[in-house]
Amino acid sequence: MKKTLTFTCMTVLTVLLTSCNNDATQNSGMSLIKKSDPDPIILDEKTEEKNKLVSSIKKNVAKFEELYDVAVIKGEEEILVAYKVKHMQRFHMVKIEQKINKMLEEKYPKENFIVSSDYKIFLEAVELNDKMKNPDYSKKDAKKKLNEIIKLKKELT
Repeated sequence: MKKTLTFTCMTVLTVLLTSCNNDATQNSGMSLIKKSDPDPIILDEKTEEKNKLVSSIKKNVAKFEELYDVAVIKGEEEILVAYKVKHMQRFHMVKIEQKINKMLEEKYPKENFIVSSDYKIFLEAVELNDKMKNPDYSKKDAKKKLNEIIKLKKELT
């Protein structure tokens, strides 16, 4: 009887402690399982023109029916576009990436894109988006993180 009571108390305590975890990266932790739909990020000077640009890029990439989540980050020189492919479309990932690259180059010829369907890159982009919501997180740190993500993408290729 005493063992059962102890076990029950420990279980309840564990459930309460784990359910109270309100981490800043909560959205990124679930982004592999469900759609997280992160807002586009601009790391250099924000202008109305750049806001329209990144919103337009996200909207155009999200129109692909093979995708179910898109993250867009605009750095000083390049734009990172990370996306998740629907499960049954994963066999066609090369064709999907070619279609996305072609569309981006045709619609935005002046921009330099880094396109990735890798879950790790997407997860890092969502984590950066979560960190940017914290007012203590500086643009300098965000730019450094973006450069790390780009470096990771180039290593994976």
